Amino acid sequence: TALVTLEEFADFQCPQCGAVNPIMNEIKSTYGSRIRFIFRNFPLAIPAHDKSYDAAVACEAAGMQSPNKFWEMQNLLFTNQRIWTADPNYRTTWKDYAQKIGLDVAKWENDMAGIAAKSRVDEDMRRGKGLGVNSTPTLYLNGVDVPFQQMNVTSLKQLIDAELAKAAPQNQSAPAA
Repeated sequence: TALVTLEEFADFQCPQCGAVNPIMNEIKSTYGSRIRFIFRNFPLAIPAHDKSYDAAVACEAAGMQSPNKFWEMQNLLFTNQRIWTADPNYRTTWKDYAQKIGLDVAKWENDMAGIAAKSRVDEDMRRGKGLGVNSTPTLYLNGVDVPFQQMNVTSLKQLIDAELAKAAPQNQSAPAA
């Protein structure tokens, strides 16, 4: 029922995505159910992002236990991006994150190895490629690409408020004649 949809395509090893994550969290917190926020995994196939696909799968596996666990894992991955990216034992670090957020770790590890979590990541990537996404973060507001320079709280609030204002008259019933 939300009048505004934000769809973000991001890569867990992308520094700009890590920087935008707190902004997206603030926007979600500010607008709540008035907007629909969709996070899409878009791990870039570049050497510097060699763990990004696995990170996306780890996050989806967390979400298979609970939608809130997806967001908790996402925040841990973005917040600690530099730490696990440089860690050759990054999977152990992620396991610690899974324990920290209260996941059933054995189930999470099993889900990471399974097809369902990988399929979710692959579907996100197909959608992004279909839309022409070629870098991260990429953000769409009601289907319109938001330039990176506008991915800040002030600009996003202005864009969202304008969309809410445009949609509002459509939701009010016409006065009786």
